Amino acid sequence: MLGDPDATPVRGVRRVLAGFPALHHRNFRLFMVGQGVSLIGFWMQSVAQGWLVYRLHENALHLGFVSFAGYLPILCLSPLGGVLADRLPRRATLVVTQTLLMLLAAGLGTLVALGIVTVPLVVCFAAGVGLVSALDVPARQSFLVEMVGPEDLPNAIALNSSIFNGARVIGPAIAGTVVAVRGEAACFFLNAASYVAVLVALLRMRLPPQRAAPATERLGAGFVDGLRYVWRTAALRNLLLLLGVVCGLGVQYMILMPVVARGYDAGAAGYGLLLTAGGVGSVLSSLELAARRYSRVQHRQNLLIGLVLFAFALSGLALSRRIEVGLVFQLLAGFGMVRYLATTNTLLQLLVEERYRGRMMGLHTVMFLGTQPFGGLVLGALARRYGAATAVCVSAVVAAGAAGWLGVRLRRLALRERAAVSIS
Repeated sequence: MLGDPDATPVRGVRRVLAGFPALHHRNFRLFMVGQGVSLIGFWMQSVAQGWLVYRLHENALHLGFVSFAGYLPILCLSPLGGVLADRLPRRATLVVTQTLLMLLAAGLGTLVALGIVTVPLVVCFAAGVGLVSALDVPARQSFLVEMVGPEDLPNAIALNSSIFNGARVIGPAIAGTVVAVRGEAACFFLNAASYVAVLVALLRMRLPPQRAAPATERLGAGFVDGLRYVWRTAALRNLLLLLGVVCGLGVQYMILMPVVARGYDAGAAGYGLLLTAGGVGSVLSSLELAARRYSRVQHRQNLLIGLVLFAFALSGLALSRRIEVGLVFQLLAGFGMVRYLATTNTLLQLLVEERYRGRMMGLHTVMFLGTQPFGGLVLGALARRYGAATAVCVSAVVAAGAAGWLGVRLRRLALRERAAVSIS
């Protein structure tokens, strides 16, 4: 018998769902599709914006200025954004923030198309995106648990990381071609259009009625309460502080990719390939994390492995003189970076109490994104004075130092746990 022709595809779909339990949730599947499309547009804009700034003034320091402008509002306002994420309906909040981001992308695209864009104007738009993101990012991260529940949250975080980094593969590859053929404005307009997908996904979700948390205290008092909670919880405090160091001077090496591409004499297409290579490594790392469940000890091991690999890859990237070699090290850097970053996010969300989740993710946003303005300025200045290779070496040294500190801490923690077990 030929059997049911639809049986094999159905079994294939069920097998995929079984391996990734977060995909059993309809709301999360909608989120994956909408975010996937929108993030492709985001990475296209990221590539176009970096190339635009460097084309207008071939000055690596200007890349740092734009980065600083985009991340400074996140540094200053994300903690309050986290307080609001604990009080406001998160889906409605995301509809507003995603709409604002769409309008900003369309506005910048219009200026570029009219030929009146300048670096100061790009700085202003970057600051606008940062201002909106100060609320959008903690609300979006906190929203994951509403879609999948606590049990499937680690899998959802890993899959969310995979779509973010999957877009890093597709977006830069498309953007490199679009910039070369149609110019930067087309990328900004395509990014604006991509926000329609995430807005449709959010509006189609079926969620139980959510009551906003009562505002029993002022925003400032709510932030202080959350900050005290995190500081008293040693694991949360240490994870956040380490994240701030690594993201500030380690992960921020990415702003130097236009300069690195020029050093390889690779042009806009080479710039896109470098970002794509990092995205490939990131996707592979995310999918590996999503494909299985990890114990607490294994999560700690993933943190250390990710940092060590990241430091090694950055060292290789700084020393490479051919783009083929640089692409390999970029892939390894993406793999290690996401192994560390996604695991940090998972541990934070598993350890935090629900009533503090939004504020925790606000502080996570500060350390993940808000520390990067200063790193961007430092690395941009180093690249201008000593070259991009030296600046990337600094990022490698920071990552290696963070890995050494983490290794010592994990070793001491393991010894204490063994001693406690032997006593009991």
